[in-house]
Amino acid sequence: MDDRTYTADAEPGDAVTVAGWVHEVRDLGGIAFLILRDATGKIQVKFEKEEMDDDLVETGLDVHRESVVAVTGTVEEEERAPTGVEIVPESIEVVAEADPELPLDPSGKVEAELATRLDNRTLDLRKPEVKAVFEIRAEVLRAVREEFRRLGGTEINTPKIVATGTEGGTELFPITYFGREAFMNQSPQLFKQLMVGSGLERVFEIGPIFRAEEHNTPRHLNEATSIDFESAFFDATDAMDACEAVVRAAYEGVAANCGTQLEALDLAGSFEVPAEPFPRFTYEEAIDRVNATGALDEQLVWGDDLSTEAERALGEAVGSHYFVTHWPSEVKPFYIKDVDDDPDLSTGFDLMHPRLELVSGGQREHRHDRLIEGFEQQGLDPAAFEYYTKMFRYGMPPHSGWGLGAERLVMTMLGLENIREAVLFPRDRQRLSP
Repeated sequence: MDDRTYTADAEPGDAVTVAGWVHEVRDLGGIAFLILRDATGKIQVKFEKEEMDDDLVETGLDVHRESVVAVTGTVEEEERAPTGVEIVPESIEVVAEADPELPLDPSGKVEAELATRLDNRTLDLRKPEVKAVFEIRAEVLRAVREEFRRLGGTEINTPKIVATGTEGGTELFPITYFGREAFMNQSPQLFKQLMVGSGLERVFEIGPIFRAEEHNTPRHLNEATSIDFESAFFDATDAMDACEAVVRAAYEGVAANCGTQLEALDLAGSFEVPAEPFPRFTYEEAIDRVNATGALDEQLVWGDDLSTEAERALGEAVGSHYFVTHWPSEVKPFYIKDVDDDPDLSTGFDLMHPRLELVSGGQREHRHDRLIEGFEQQGLDPAAFEYYTKMFRYGMPPHSGWGLGAERLVMTMLGLENIREAVLFPRDRQRLSP
């Protein structure tokens, strides 16, 4: 509609055509109201029954909630209206009639289970608080891209169909690719490393990753969006500095540009940009801190992973974003470089939110012979990754990087209970449609 006016732009005295969804109809006898909702808000349409054409009144009052309508009329000032103005209609067109029985209530007056919401995502996003999550997610990705560019990164796009898994193992979705077995990629890790050996040197990617993990938890997905960074001539400290800058930039973007959305989520008064710098603890310091809390039934020992309970205990003790550095070499992937003077320690690090892990990263092994040894130590066949390993024979610089889960970032930023609330159409063990 070329002549359409958004509800937020309607001013007293304007002759307008507004279009959107029927949010509510209120019939008070001699007067009635239709509340129309569009992307910018709501506006009241007033029907004075005795003074208007019967067909016009009938059309406006008989239309079902969530039908799409176009209303043409004059905007008048009305202090009692929700937005201080209302439209006196001259015509109403029902563009698309909605069924009277809706699978969920977009007004939010009747709560719906998460499964019902996900089954009817289009209707679910008509609720301001749900729409706000995805508007904030979009701002997060915009701010992240801008910060990457400020850091001198080049955006790349890597294959999502691959011949071998990034880290091997069973966490792969196999597919048939013209008669050959292939897999959905677990991570852009190997490809972004190849790019730092090219003329690009510093790269980033925001794209899907696929993990065939049989999880069924509020914080795991089988298809996720990964925010990845890799830079030549960076060590682990440099990579952590870049990671912190990107996470803070995401928060700063939301704080600056998403006031309306934060209000819809009741976060306007509590949303804060994380303070800098983020604390950094070695793995050994982290397990000592967890053990000191007394929150676990058994004390952690060297080589243990940080369980969900351990992460929660440490997060409560720290109370902010923090890094865990110098993980044991045996628990990190083959491409993570060991500390030069201690092969039992890796340069790997994780960025943690008090609730859960957000980032995994580290300095990469850039020496060909050491890289091959890493494959063999983890039971992987280097020959299956020759497209990757051979490039390390042609001058690969030292480099570091990380991967950040976009959904986990949004989930922790907004205090969402389930990671699926940060995904339009989640993919997990049970959900393949819509």
